[in-house]
Amino acid sequence: MRQDGEKFLSEDILKVKAAVIGDVMMDQYVTGSVNRISPEAPVPVNLVKGERNVPGGAANTAANLASLGCQVFVSGIVGNDQNGKMLLDLLKNAGIDSNGILVSDDYQTTAKIRILGAGQQMMRLDYERTRKLTDDECESVMEWLCGLLKAGLDCVVISDYGKGMIDDILSQKIIKKANEYNVPVLVDPKGSDWEKYDGAYGITPNLKELSDCAGKSIPNESAPIEAEGKRIREKFHLKYLFVTRSERGITCIMDGGAIHRASVAQDVFDVSGAGDTVMAVTAACAAAGIDMETTLELANRAAGIAVSHVGTYQVERKEVLDAWRDNEPVRLDYLPLTWKEAENKVNLWKARGETVVFTNGCFDILHRGHVTYLQKAASLGDHLIVGLNSDDSVKMLKGEDRPVNRENDRSFMLAALRCVDDVVVFGEETPEKLLTHLKPDILVKGGDYKAEEVAGRQYAGSVEILPFVDGYSTTGVIKKIKREKQ
Repeated sequence: MRQDGEKFLSEDILKVKAAVIGDVMMDQYVTGSVNRISPEAPVPVNLVKGERNVPGGAANTAANLASLGCQVFVSGIVGNDQNGKMLLDLLKNAGIDSNGILVSDDYQTTAKIRILGAGQQMMRLDYERTRKLTDDECESVMEWLCGLLKAGLDCVVISDYGKGMIDDILSQKIIKKANEYNVPVLVDPKGSDWEKYDGAYGITPNLKELSDCAGKSIPNESAPIEAEGKRIREKFHLKYLFVTRSERGITCIMDGGAIHRASVAQDVFDVSGAGDTVMAVTAACAAAGIDMETTLELANRAAGIAVSHVGTYQVERKEVLDAWRDNEPVRLDYLPLTWKEAENKVNLWKARGETVVFTNGCFDILHRGHVTYLQKAASLGDHLIVGLNSDDSVKMLKGEDRPVNRENDRSFMLAALRCVDDVVVFGEETPEKLLTHLKPDILVKGGDYKAEEVAGRQYAGSVEILPFVDGYSTTGVIKKIKREKQ
């Protein structure tokens, strides 16, 4: 089972093409500190420190799929307003194809603003003015979907938040058309009437949503969940019913019985969007034909990562892969990112409002000076991505007897450091061409450079110069080895 999951996360998931259709939203988090009560009314005063905008609702499911490495297409409706424009920019930055998004003058983009103080949510403000799609809009969505199905789509996700996008007619048209192409449709349901989801590949309710559909409260125990789930699965002609059960994990009900998977022990900070994470992993696994035991294990691990962050969080493929390998004594391989993968990852981080730091070098014979420098660079932001000189470019810079270690080995060593998020290799003497793609927030250079001398500085938000640690260098290590051999 573990090896199948490893191959899926390393290779197969990158080939998955997924369409998400549903209620797209904007999620905004306003964070601050609370130290006093207002003199105007008995309410806490939140001194705002920062704001973060992220895709929400169906857009969060799409962002989760993109963060896992899938090629993602999304359809929904936004207003011709500021929140709509911001959401489209976020989707673009995440590498998501948003050609299926409808923009309407008589629709208000759904937005949820969460006010956070002292690490807790104090209030939520919702903006929305919803309506059902017109016949022309439904036809537009179906034309878009048919084009994707003909081109080779692997799965469809219906993300229903009850905001008007997914009605009975459109939902059934989507399911029937996808079934014609043998493409699985997974549904994140809303409300108690699931007739509109009839015939789907799978539905992913939480326990409350399952209880709403059943018309009664179902205890968080395997036997009653399995019994009621079996009845609902048969009633709506589903292949699978996935029930998320908070601290008790996930249950999948299917032909022949059920599979239960306990949750991974985790500090829980926020469950916002965790269901979208489970949906993204489950859909990607369905698209790739992954067995159900592996699917549930992967979904559990991804959900555990999601709830350990405050606010809506898109779990990355590398995080799930690391969690999957967590019990293995050795990390057996590492492949540096391609330029496109690195660009998509940086765009996704920036779309979340997270600070991206970039530095570069040869890092041949990794030593304490390197590690100290990288730790300092990483401390300047939320993510550190390292540009690594290829073997050929090291020869140009250092001479024919370098590098001592090949680029794949150097990548492996760097990626093993906790402070490094990922590595990308470049073949030029400087990373300037690479930086035209990445455009980090902070470009870090080591040594006695001046900021205006740093190659590629115009493609970064700012430049930071860090001193090297005295007494440590690869050249010095090589000289010492040569002396001791004499």
